[in-house]
Amino acid sequence: MSCPAAARSGGDRSGHGSRFADHGGDNPERLDSEASFAALCGVSPVERSSGCRHYRRLNRGGDRQANAALHRIVFTRLRVDPRTQD
Repeated sequence: MSCPAAARSGGDRSGHGSRFADHGGDNPERLDSEASFAALCGVSPVERSSGCRHYRRLNRGGDRQANAALHRIVFTRLRVDPRTQD
């Protein structure tokens, strides 16, 4: 995923990418990996267990605006970009 690098370098300041760039702008070292980007957007898996049953759920934390922007980007790319559709 190239979004953390785009946010770190300032990226394109128009559209949805600006939302990620704004969140990483004050502290760009926070977005040094895909895992930290996923945690910022609230889409990282969290380990859960109950006795012998082990499973994962999505992180409920994170920035809701960044999550909404990521959601829009993914569904727009699914609709428009053939690479994402494949």
